[in-house]
Amino acid sequence: MWHQFTTHLAVLWGALSAAGLVLALAPAARALSRRLGAVDRAEEGRRSGPGGVPRLGGVALFAALLVPALIFVPLHREMVGILVGAGVATAVGAVDDVHGLRWWQKLAGQVVAASIPAGLGVWVHRITLLSSGGHVFTASVGIPLTVIGIVALMNMVNFLDGLDGLAAGICAIAALAFCIIDLAVPATADAILVAIVCGACLAFLRENFYPARLYMGDSGALLLGYTLGAVSVQGLLKTAVLPTLVLPLLVLAVPLADTSFVVAKRIKQRRPVYLADRTHLHHRFEAIGFSPRRAVIYLYLWCMILALTGLATRFVLPHVDGRWIAWHIALDAFAAVVALGSSLYVLYLLEIVKRANPFIRRRSAAAPAEPGPPGPEAETKFVR
Repeated sequence: MWHQFTTHLAVLWGALSAAGLVLALAPAARALSRRLGAVDRAEEGRRSGPGGVPRLGGVALFAALLVPALIFVPLHREMVGILVGAGVATAVGAVDDVHGLRWWQKLAGQVVAASIPAGLGVWVHRITLLSSGGHVFTASVGIPLTVIGIVALMNMVNFLDGLDGLAAGICAIAALAFCIIDLAVPATADAILVAIVCGACLAFLRENFYPARLYMGDSGALLLGYTLGAVSVQGLLKTAVLPTLVLPLLVLAVPLADTSFVVAKRIKQRRPVYLADRTHLHHRFEAIGFSPRRAVIYLYLWCMILALTGLATRFVLPHVDGRWIAWHIALDAFAAVVALGSSLYVLYLLEIVKRANPFIRRRSAAAPAEPGPPGPEAETKFVR
């Protein structure tokens, strides 16, 4: 009981400390961005918000994550690896924000960041069908799979960071869901760390919600994607029962769906996957007439519904102590229907409404591809 109390207290203070640090460091991040020339301008055409917005918010997010983590998170070998990798992910993104990296340079940096915790023990060791047996991975298999998964999530969050407040809000929702799950496991250190991420993201929305005064940039997007990916492995997937895999997939379904759609579209059109365009979910909401605020709120709601469905699969078990529980089955079925219904509604908005409106069809057909400057910067948006 006392351990639970101290854990919950650390979760609360970690989140509050991170939020306070983000608010305190945001002005410094804006000043640093302008000093280094890391500013998104209107002529770049990649955002709907006003031009001239600083984009090194990820530096403030990293400081807000690191300081509370060193104070409140129980540090062990694997957690130290996660924090060091977070620093590398932030540094790679910051260099890209300031100077611009080619896609392969950024990808190499992401692999290095993801390899640090994997090399220190944060990798998928075993996947089981129920509660025993299953498939055991050797390090030569488990480590590469883990690195690929973390790098994929880093890019998913970066893909999602296309509207003011979108990536920060989605990551806050995902971090809160992971915190609840980790507290139940229990995975104390991981629960505190994702609570810190949640607090930092929520506070960052004060600067980042439309119209944004500060962007997280690649430094923030890579940091958040990396941290959520590493903590998912450490807290949930290191030795996972197969149904447990559903939890992170549901919680992170929005960035997963966005990335899957965009990559499939670019492959179909025979375009490089690292070049930016306007085929993301948030751009498609704008194409049917949604304001930036409304598009972001719709995606928040969709992510919340899917996260709650994931929590239902974890806490409302249909089969307990050898017997089936009818109301548990009914509640899980209801959650699944709501999640499916919300997903079909999003599909309806983005596909059927668009096709049924000739004005929207003409406007989409007439809209030029999203511009990108020539040279290395054109390849920078591998993760946009």
